[in-house]
Parts: sequence; C-alpha cells; structure tokens
Amino acid sequence: MRWIKCFGLATACVSAMAAAAPPSDTTLYSDATLIDGTGAPARTHQDILVRGQRIVEVAPHGTIHDAEGARRVDVSGRYIIPGLIDSHVHLETPPNNARARAILRRDLYGGVTAVRDMADDLRPVGELTREALVGEIPAPDIYYAALMAGDPFFKDPRVQSVSVGVTPGTAPWMQAINDRTDLRTAVTLARGTSATGIKIYADLPAHLVKAITAEAHRQHLRVWTHSAVFPARPADVIAAGVDTVSHVCYLAYEVQKTIPAAYEDHTPIDETLLAPHGDDPVMARLYREMIERNIILDATGSLFVRYDAERKTHPERKPLRCTGPTVIRLTQQAWRAGVAISTGTDHVMRYDHAWPEVDDELFFLARDVGMPPLAVIHSATMVSAAAAGQSRDMGSVEAGKLANFVVLTADPLADIGNIRAIEMTVKRGRAYLRADYQPTTQAEMGDGDDD
Repeated sequence: MRWIKCFGLATACVSAMAAAAPPSDTTLYSDATLIDGTGAPARTHQDILVRGQRIVEVAPHGTIHDAEGARRVDVSGRYIIPGLIDSHVHLETPPNNARARAILRRDLYGGVTAVRDMADDLRPVGELTREALVGEIPAPDIYYAALMAGDPFFKDPRVQSVSVGVTPGTAPWMQAINDRTDLRTAVTLARGTSATGIKIYADLPAHLVKAITAEAHRQHLRVWTHSAVFPARPADVIAAGVDTVSHVCYLAYEVQKTIPAAYEDHTPIDETLLAPHGDDPVMARLYREMIERNIILDATGSLFVRYDAERKTHPERKPLRCTGPTVIRLTQQAWRAGVAISTGTDHVMRYDHAWPEVDDELFFLARDVGMPPLAVIHSATMVSAAAAGQSRDMGSVEAGKLANFVVLTADPLADIGNIRAIEMTVKRGRAYLRADYQPTTQAEMGDGDDD
C-alpha cells in the first residue's frame, strides 16, 4: 500500500491519495497526536480508522489490523481534535439562505462540525439541516429549537420576520404560551418541526417555565432557556430542571430583589449588588444547583466582552445587561465551581472575517476566564455536544462516534490560537481542506455589519 504524507499542499496530497488508493469507504489517519475531547491528556502516535461516517477504532500507531484496503493519510506531526460545536447560533432571522449558507461554509472550513440553532424560521432551517446532513452543502450538522415565550414577546419585529404567512405566536416553531395553552398540543406541534429542543425565551412566569419543561421532557425534547425568563428568576429556571441556560450575565439578576417584569425591559443588572471581592454567595448557590441538576451553562461571554470593548469607541451605543468584566467574573466563578460550560456565540462577524465565531468563545474562555486549553477544547466539543443533546454521536474522537475531527498543524494546548492552524476538517468521514475554503463575500452576507 502506498502511503501519502500530507505535508505541503493539502489539495495535491488528497488528490494523490485518491489516485493511489483503490475505491474504499475506509480511511486510516496515521500517527497523529490526539486530543480526544474527553478532557484526558493528549496521546501521541495515534491512528484513527474511519469507515463510512463513523470512527471504527482509535489505537496506538501501527496496531490497527482491520485496515486492509483503506486509504491511508499520514498525519504524523499533526494534532487532531474533535470537531468544534457552536452551541448558540441564529441562522435565519430574518430568513436569508445565501447568508446562512455562507456562515455555515465558514464554520465547516474553520473546524466546526455541528451547531445548535437557538430559534429562527424553522422552515428554511429545516432545509439547511437536510442539506448539511447529506452533504449537499459544506456545513456543520444543525440541531435546532422551537421557541416558546409569553404573549408580549410576539410584538418583537424579529418574530414578524420569521412568521411570514402565519399569525405571530401560532407558528409551531414560535408559539405564544399562557395559562390557557394546551401544553401537550403545543409541545407536539413543536416536535413536528423536527426540533431537538424547546427554547423557553421570555415573558413567562415560573409555573409555566416548569410546566413547559416537564411536558417537553415527557415528549423527549431537550429544554434550552435563557437563564432568566422575566419575570421568572434564574433560580426558578434552574429549579424547573431545564437542560441548558444561556447567557451567564442573566444569572446575575438573582442578586436583585426584583428583576424586570418583562424581557422587553433592558435595565442592566446592578453590578454593585454582587459581592465586592471573591465569589458571590448568591451565584454560588445557583451554580451548586446547576451542578446537582446537570444543567449546562451556555455562557456566550465573548459577545458581551466584545460589545463592551466596542462601546469605548462608540459610547452612543446602549449598554448590554452586563459589562464585560462582570461577565468574565461570573464565568470564572462558574468554572471554579465545576459548572459545565459550552461554547455558544450568539453573534455573526463581518463578511471579511475568515474564521468561525466560535473561535472567539474559545479565546474568551482561555484568555479572559483563564481556563486551560485542554478544558476549553473539552467545552467546545464534549460539553457542547451534550448541550445539543448529541453526546452519543459526537463531541469526542472515539470508536463508534461520527468521524468529526480537525487536523491541525500546530499544538492547540501550547496556544489556543492554534485551533486556526487547520489543514482539514473531517465531518461524517468526508474531508474538507482548508486550502479549498472560499471566503464569504459581501454579496452573500448582505451589508457586512455584525448581526
């Protein structure tokens, strides 16, 4: 069997590999340093055998004996990590398929093999999901939410844009909920969209958050929420037993005697109510409860830090609910407490940005929060797979899981910035070479402004 070394031009390498090897659905990636996503230390000189879409075996170099006829890729000197997962995106608000496909292309060629869409017009999202799944477009796999919120939210102009042809609040993918709602029917309608989860968004009291959660779980749907649902407090949301909470900032409303009665009131948190030094005891109680209930924190910290930095040159912009330093502090406390933190972004960069937004969240966790790179990679893979409800199939490089991984030319444990040293992304067994990436254009992305 002829071996092809993937040094130099990756495109030429793979073309030569294809010419040299007989037709096969099996590929052996040989002699890499593996960071498997479980949080375990890196292992040198590892082989990965892929058959079809799945990993068959991971073993020390030269010890896999079930590779007869396999295409062989020499990745010695390379580092392999699981495919990254962005646990908080919005692809179709307002619907724009060209833009969504451009974002997804940028994600995949940047090492992202799955995303969690946190509520949009699910008609186009559903089609994008199918296209990504069967490989018609270069895109991560998509797992998405159907949204539920209280009546006031449905005056939001974003709702109008994703409900064309349907009375706002009545679409199966975006339903208004009140005490008169038949929750069994509402969740069944949401499940009919092929959603993975329900997103509980805003303007709901604690008893409805709890009731929605119970019914969604009964019907085998995940429950993804804002960490404060207004007027439901963070403690109410956590007590309901949801699966993930988004935005570490919103958790800090628990320190206030009263919180805004409605989501539409954007009064920032009074940060002076947090303990002036050390860990805040109120937050400590929330984090203990999250750990006991296995609730994942979708921190979205890079969004707040970036926006806060931009306000220094654009002071006319209204502040967000938290400042960047407070978001960093809250995330640091969550990490020290042992809360599982996923890597969600909730923002989109300009058309001329070359890399996925999820990189920003990894940099936030490593450089601002101070998490070790090994822990950051675990958050972006295993934890984010759990957030999307996909732990069985992805999040680590292990036998039986989907062949979703990234081949890097430099060590991400030495510098988290090396997650951008990408030679190729492998998704469901198919290789996407970074050298083949076609950058997003202004025409695809619209006016090029941040979302």
